[in-house]
Amino acid sequence: MSHDESERYRAGQTALLAAVTEAEPLVEHWRRRFDASASAGIPAHVTVLFPFLDIDLISTAVISDLRTLIGEHSPFTVQFDECRRFPDVLYLAPTPDQPLRALTETIAARWPEAPPYGGQFAEVIPHLTVAHGQQSHVFDEVEAELAKRLPATATISSVSLFVSDGESWRHHGEFPMLG
Repeated sequence: MSHDESERYRAGQTALLAAVTEAEPLVEHWRRRFDASASAGIPAHVTVLFPFLDIDLISTAVISDLRTLIGEHSPFTVQFDECRRFPDVLYLAPTPDQPLRALTETIAARWPEAPPYGGQFAEVIPHLTVAHGQQSHVFDEVEAELAKRLPATATISSVSLFVSDGESWRHHGEFPMLG
């Protein structure tokens, strides 16, 4: 989720995620070992917006706006055909990534007080984190194993709201794409 997952999540923090169920068999083993968010209850996903509004700010009006905004987008298919890296992250890159960028832009424009990753990065690059905070030889090994099993195809048809209690994350709501 964040690029520095070693930090503890705050209770009440929320995230909007596009779960990628089809990728679970491919990445589950590696995420359990090398991505802290997996053991905290987060499925394989591409982040749409993190952090989103704290849970105590998520009113019925916010839920209604999310349902409307996300509902205007159409479901789409992405292919994961290669691993890429950020300095501290090994991830699968979705192609095309434009529909994911569009979701992030739509929601961030509606809630400018919740910029992606707290405004840390000039460009938000859609990605499915597989491993985080490992030495490059570990990334090399994971990448070599994953490369044998790519490409993987997934259909993104909804965005999920997850909420943290400070230790783990739970699914709090689902917003289907209907466009």
